[in-house]
Amino acid sequence: MIEVVLYTRAGCHLCDEAKQVLRDEGVEFSTVDIDSDAGLRALYNEEVPVVFIGGRKAFKYHVDRRELRKRLARG
Repeated sequence: MIEVVLYTRAGCHLCDEAKQVLRDEGVEFSTVDIDSDAGLRALYNEEVPVVFIGGRKAFKYHVDRRELRKRLARG
């Protein structure tokens, strides 16, 4: 199973949309609140949501369903 991580923050409507796309596609993922860590906040403050697939940055702002399927299939 490939690891999928969503970097997010509370009150972020784009983050809620990204979570829904991942759920709709049946993707198991973990979430990381960037506001819980100053370093993560500095890295991703203006980019959330950010999705990493297999340790590589795959999406920011929006998750494209078709591209998500491709990336997951590639592993």
